[in-house]
Amino acid sequence: MPRHGNPVVLILAATAAVTLLALVSPAPCAAAPRRDPVVVPVTKDPATSLYTIPVRYYDNLVVDLTGPLVWSTCAADHLPAPISCQDPTCRLANAYLAPTCKASGGGCSSSSEKVCTAYPYNPVTGQCAAGSLVHTRFIANTTDGKNPLSQVSVKAVAACAPKKLLARLPSGATGVAGLAGSGLALPAQVASSQGVADKFLLCLPRLGYNHGVAIFGGGPFYLDEGLPEFTSTLEYTPLVTKKDNHAYYISVNAIALDDARLPLPRGALAAAGVVLCTRVPYGLLRPDVFRPFVQAFEKGLNRSDAKVAAVAPFELCYRSSMLGNTRLGYFVPAVRLMLAGGKNYTMTGTNSMVDVNRETACLAFVEMKGVKAGDARSPAVIVGGFQMENILLQFDVEKRRLGFARLPFYTSCSNFNFTKTQ
Repeated sequence: MPRHGNPVVLILAATAAVTLLALVSPAPCAAAPRRDPVVVPVTKDPATSLYTIPVRYYDNLVVDLTGPLVWSTCAADHLPAPISCQDPTCRLANAYLAPTCKASGGGCSSSSEKVCTAYPYNPVTGQCAAGSLVHTRFIANTTDGKNPLSQVSVKAVAACAPKKLLARLPSGATGVAGLAGSGLALPAQVASSQGVADKFLLCLPRLGYNHGVAIFGGGPFYLDEGLPEFTSTLEYTPLVTKKDNHAYYISVNAIALDDARLPLPRGALAAAGVVLCTRVPYGLLRPDVFRPFVQAFEKGLNRSDAKVAAVAPFELCYRSSMLGNTRLGYFVPAVRLMLAGGKNYTMTGTNSMVDVNRETACLAFVEMKGVKAGDARSPAVIVGGFQMENILLQFDVEKRRLGFARLPFYTSCSNFNFTKTQ
């Protein structure tokens, strides 16, 4: 059962202007000793299946693994200090723009004040808007990997955005926390401000549980008493670098159901690769990957007697009472992303089958729409949030690698103890 503690709140508050030279240039002397990592709770919104972290006592930022910026609606009573368009930080903010953003002027506004203009975007609707880039500050808690320790102030830069950019985000959300591998994403800013490693742990919760957890700066990471330190159990695979794209891509050699590889078209997985994305609730497969996958899953499960009508957006659904239940979810073929070095990112029934109602469970993967088979402009696979839940992930930007470890069935991300030690 999840452990109920007092949630740790990450507060976004206005401050005086703070220089952020550490974000754009190396320190002139030896780096200071690294400090304790920074911890925040992660909550899953039942209406949108998006994940949020608290940024004030009364609102939240949406977690976006592909987002290069932090942005919010910048409440009028908490206006932060703006940044000049001549500041090197302004160039960082405009280094990567979403395809929907039609920017001009290189970040310089047309006003006489020459305030830096950034272009935050909504990861769900794809809508983009212009907004001022501002200095701000986060108040969070450090951690020893077991509990929150002490409050700490985190200097940061964020973009302001109009309220219309909140469309289709969770109720109460005031913006987005970009977690991509870019210089102004939240992990890099925490690393710069706090002297911690440019990496973060993410442990996403399931619906109905209190919270998951994100730790900026890396481990250690503990759950219940008597269990191991979980970063020591991580397996690693390289993160693939793509030009003008700071999302987290990995190289997948094959997809297997249990030990049987799917008969995919030659080069299907090499074309644009595989990316991890929290804005997508369920895995998305390009048509040339989706069709062989669904056909092989149906054949491998071999339960035509349990099959029922499809429930949108899913194509393959079964009467749940007729599927065997195990400690790892429904007794169905395990979905394996086969990585370099013989390692596998494995999704058992808990991450491959979703209950859509009390009687029906569906294969939790969806065919991409508006994409042609083999289109190299689209990833072959987008690993959705559901496929990451209760799997400990470490996004190590410094070493360009992804660490992953499935949590044992007898614990969960929600068992992290957010009660402060006395």
